[in-house]
Amino acid sequence: MNLLASFDAQFAALAPFIFYLIVGAIVFVETGLLFGFFLPGDSVLFSAGLVAASQGNINIVFLIIVILVAAFLGDQIGFVIGRVVGRPYLDKRTSPRIQRMIVSSERFYEHTGWWAVVAARFFPWIRTFVPPIAGASKMNYYKFLSANVLGAILWGGGITLAGYYAATLPWVKTSSYAIATFFICASIVSGLVNYLRRPR
Repeated sequence: MNLLASFDAQFAALAPFIFYLIVGAIVFVETGLLFGFFLPGDSVLFSAGLVAASQGNINIVFLIIVILVAAFLGDQIGFVIGRVVGRPYLDKRTSPRIQRMIVSSERFYEHTGWWAVVAARFFPWIRTFVPPIAGASKMNYYKFLSANVLGAILWGGGITLAGYYAATLPWVKTSSYAIATFFICASIVSGLVNYLRRPR
C-alpha cells in the first residue's frame, strides 16, 4: 500500500497529457520490451485508477483507452520480436537440449498457449516474457491476437477500474485478484486436461 500511495502522490501532480503519456509508456514498455520486466505495471494501473477517481481533470474512459492500446501493442511487439528475432536465433542452435525445448514449447503453446497468454497478464515479469516466447514458439497468430485483446481488457481495464472504484468502494480492491485467480486456475486445468489427453 505504501507503493501505491507513492504512485498516487506522484501521478496526482502531473498534467493530464503527461499523466496519460507516462502511464501508457510504462504499460507499453513493461509488456512489449524485455528490459521493462521490472516495471510495476499492476501498481501503476491501480494507482492510475485511484488518481482518475480523485482528479476531475483525468478522464477515466480516455485513460482506459490509452492503457488498452498500450497493453495490446506491447504484447504484439513482444510477439513479433519473438517470431522475427527469437526463432531464427533458436533455429541456429543445434544442441539436442534446445531442440527438445523448442518442440516442448511449440506443443505447449499449441494446446495451452491461449490461456497462458491471458493469464500471464496478471503475473509481474511473466507477462513481459510470454509474448516473445509465444512468437518464438510459432503460436498461431490469430489465437495470440484474440488472447492479447482479452488479456489487455481484463488486466489493463480491470485493474484500472478496480483502482477507480476502490476510491469509494474499498472492497473492490480484491476484484483484480479474483479475475487473476480465475484465469490462473483455468490455465492450470486446461494444461492438465491436455496433458492427460496426450498419447503415452
